[in-house]
This record gives sequence, C-alpha cells and structure tokens, in this order.
Amino acid sequence: MTTIGFIGSGNIGSTLAKLAVDHGYDVVMSNSRGPETLEGLAADLGPRARAERADEAARLADIAVVTIPLKAYRDVPVDALASKIVIDTNNYYPQRDGSFPELDAEETTSSELLQAHLPESHVVKAFNHIHFKDLATQGQPEGTPGRRALAVAGDDASARQQVAMLINDFGFDVVDVGPLAEGWRYQRDTEAYVDRYGADGLRTALGNAKRYRDR
Repeated sequence: MTTIGFIGSGNIGSTLAKLAVDHGYDVVMSNSRGPETLEGLAADLGPRARAERADEAARLADIAVVTIPLKAYRDVPVDALASKIVIDTNNYYPQRDGSFPELDAEETTSSELLQAHLPESHVVKAFNHIHFKDLATQGQPEGTPGRRALAVAGDDASARQQVAMLINDFGFDVVDVGPLAEGWRYQRDTEAYVDRYGADGLRTALGNAKRYRDR
C-alpha cells in the first residue's frame, strides 16, 4: 500500500489527502505547528490518515507532497526524502514569500530550487495550477469527454509517469511538460494557471506561455 506523506496540510494538502484516502492510499499529515494541531484533520480523513512531525511524515512516505509557502522550502527534510518522489505544489508569490532574486531574474524556477535543496530526490511539479476547490470537485473518470487536464514537469521520466498515474487516479488527464525547467509554463500569471482545460487546450496554453520578461 502506497503511503503519501504531506509536508504542509493547508487547502491543497488537505484536499489531496482526502482524494488519496478516497482512492485507497494511506496518508501522513504534517505542518510547521506540530501534529497535535492536525488531530481533527486526521480524524476527519479517517483510519487511513495520521498526523506526525514533518521529518516523520517524510520518512514514512513512499511519495511526498510539499505544499508549503515557497519561503519555507529550506525547511523540507532532506535525508528522509532521498531517492523518493516529491510532488511540489508551490508557486512563487513575492508578496507572501519575499523576493527571490534568482526567480525574479528567471534564472531558475521555484521547483528547481526545491530540487537543488533535495538533490537525491525526484521532484515533480504538479497540482500548482488548480484551485483546491476545483481539485476537490472536478475529477472525472478516465475517458470522460472534456476531462480536465493537469500538467507535470520533472527531470526524472519515471517519476513524472508515477505522478501522472496518481493524477489520473484522482480524476484528471495529464500533460507531460518534460523537465523541471519547463515548469514555468504553468506557474502563476500564465495562461495555463488555474483556468480549466482539457488535454488539447492545456497543451495550447502551455505552448502560448511567455516569460515575464517577454510580455
């Protein structure tokens, strides 16, 4: 049985955890305030869920989900996530996270920062361009006409494929964007961000993406 460990348990994290338990996965929730603050959430999620410290959630995870403000990415446990798939849901909001000059200059991307922090993990950028309410309500069975699509990017093709299978389980088609460096195509303020698309429409939106400096 696959266990999904959550580093962060806000709107996206708790919504993904609900989808996970509904589809037969075990989940371990964590946040920066301690597991005692997540007892209610774990109880609501049911017997497949438990609350732990972030380092323990990382250790227990077969797949981890990092869903915390970008400014805190250096707090993500490193050793416990070595060799594991790490799904990054983060977006860069300077008004919340403070300024990251390398992101402002578009020298790298937010998920590449996390990958550099976790050099032995396989980071995949996913679930960052859908509102948590839509994530909870818009999933549909595979093959449904007009099914919403979500993008994945990551430097390890096998990791991207495994995350794509998870996304499909949760009710969404998948568009593989390729390496993490291409993840900017569905970051905030792009055409692909938040709006609903099927797979063909999402591919078009990703192809239309422009860097901030080119707008």
